[in-house]
Amino acid sequence: MKEVLFNTHDVALILTMFICIFFAIFLMLIKKGKKLSNFLLAAFLLTQAAIPLDNLINFGEAFKQVALGISPKLFYSFGLAFWIEAPLLLLYVRSLIYKDFKLSKKDIWYFVPFILYATHFTNDWILLDYHIQMAALQGDGIASANVFDRLIHTTREILRFGFGVLCLIELHKYQKHIKNEVAELESVDLTWLKVLVVGFLVIRINAIFVALAIIFSYEIGVTVDHETLGLTSNYAVLLLVTGLIFFSAGHSTIFKGIDRKLQPEKDKSEDSYDPEEIRTIEAYMEQNKPYLNHLLTLENLANQLSLSPRYLSTLINRHFEKNFFEFINFYRIEESKKLLISVSNKKTTMLDIMDRAGFNSKATFNTFFKKLVGDTPTQYRKNYWQNQKENEQSPEQREQTS
Repeated sequence: MKEVLFNTHDVALILTMFICIFFAIFLMLIKKGKKLSNFLLAAFLLTQAAIPLDNLINFGEAFKQVALGISPKLFYSFGLAFWIEAPLLLLYVRSLIYKDFKLSKKDIWYFVPFILYATHFTNDWILLDYHIQMAALQGDGIASANVFDRLIHTTREILRFGFGVLCLIELHKYQKHIKNEVAELESVDLTWLKVLVVGFLVIRINAIFVALAIIFSYEIGVTVDHETLGLTSNYAVLLLVTGLIFFSAGHSTIFKGIDRKLQPEKDKSEDSYDPEEIRTIEAYMEQNKPYLNHLLTLENLANQLSLSPRYLSTLINRHFEKNFFEFINFYRIEESKKLLISVSNKKTTMLDIMDRAGFNSKATFNTFFKKLVGDTPTQYRKNYWQNQKENEQSPEQREQTS
C-alpha cells in the first residue's frame, strides 16, 4: 500500500479529467441558461477530459500498463479530442454572444480537419494488426515518430491556434455591436469569457512551440526541452478549467447576447430618412425622457417609437453618428448637467445625480461626462456655482477678491 502509483504531474492530469467530467455532467443536467450553450460547453469540457487521459495513457507509466492490458487501440485514440476542442470552443462563444445562434450545416466545415485526421488515424493505427501495434508501442513513441506525423502534429496545433484567434475576433465584434443594443454595460461581463479564450489561446501557442521543439530535437538535432513546455500546459489547463467553473457559475446570468438581425444596415443612405422622423425622435427624447430608465434597450425604445429596432439602430448610427450606447448616454449627460446646476441639488450627492439621470455605473457616468463636457461632474458643479457667485458680486467686490 506504500507504493506510489502516480507522480505529481499525473495527479494534475487526473484532477483535470475528473473536474471536466463532473462539470460536463452538471451542465447537461442543469435547466438554467441556454441549453445549446450548456451542451457545447459540456462537449468542450469532455474533450478537455479526453486530452489528459490521452497523455496519461501515452506517457504515464501506471496508466500505460493498464491500457496495454485492455487494448493497444486505446493509445492515441483519445488524442482525437485535440481536433474538435477548438471548434467546440468557438461555437460555444458564438452561442453566448448571439441571441439567435443555432447550429447550422455550414458549421460542419469546422470539423473537416477532424474527419480527415480520424480517417487517416483509423487506417494508420486502429486497423493495424494487434502484434504490429504492440511492437510500435515499445520504446519512445515521440522519438520513433516519422516526419509526416510530426507535420500533422504541428498542423493540428496551428489549426487550434487559428480557432482561438476566431474566438477573439468574435469577442471583438461583440464588444463593438453590444453598444448598438444597450445603454448600460453593467450587465455585460466579458471578463471570464476573455480569460477562457485568451487562456486557451496562450496554451495553443505553447503547443505550437512544443511541436516545433520536437521537430528541432528529433529531426534537426537541436535539443529543446519540449517536456517542460508540455507539463506547463497541463497545469495551465487545470487552472483554466477550475477558473471556468468558478466564473461561469457566478456570472452565468449576467451575460447579454446580441441580435445579429438588429445590426445597422450598411446600404441605406441618410437621405432616405424622413426629416419628420428625426424631429419626432428628438421631441420624444426631450419630452418623455426614456433614457431615465436604467435598463433601456434598443428594442424598448424602438417599440415606444413604433419603429423596427434595426431601422432605429441604422438611423441613430447614420444620422446622429452615434451608436445606441452613446446616443442614450448623451441625453443622460445633458440631464445630469441640468440636475447639477439646480439650486435644489446643491448638496445632492453625485450618486443620486447619477441615478436620477439614468446611469447605473459611476465609472460610465464620470467617463462620459468628462469626455463630453471636459470636466468631471464635481468640477462642473463647483465651477458653475463659483461663476454664479462671482457674477452676483459688484465690480468692486470682484476686484477685492482678485
